[in-house]
Amino acid sequence: MVKTVDDATFDSQVLASPTPVLVEFGAAWCPPCRMLAPILDEVADERASHVEVMTVDVDANPMVQGRYGVMSLPTLLLFVAGKPVREVIGFMPKGRLLAFIDDALEIAA
Repeated sequence: MVKTVDDATFDSQVLASPTPVLVEFGAAWCPPCRMLAPILDEVADERASHVEVMTVDVDANPMVQGRYGVMSLPTLLLFVAGKPVREVIGFMPKGRLLAFIDDALEIAA
């Protein structure tokens, strides 16, 4: 299940997480973000033992957006031990997104 984080909860939910966290920076008005939403739900279920999936609405949370220099939507950042380790901008099909996560975390398929 994809969780929602905001400026107030980002540090405690993402940076302090003992589990790697994939964060989608998006907005309700963003068509590629809406296309990505069901894929993120599936990925959250399929990789639940390896990574948490979270989303942040950049319109409502400008501080966290600014902190990571997010300029295009959707932007996906993978955090490990509180540090962003991988980034991708734009829509990704499910297979490519799973490969992105698995490669970064060196998960054997």
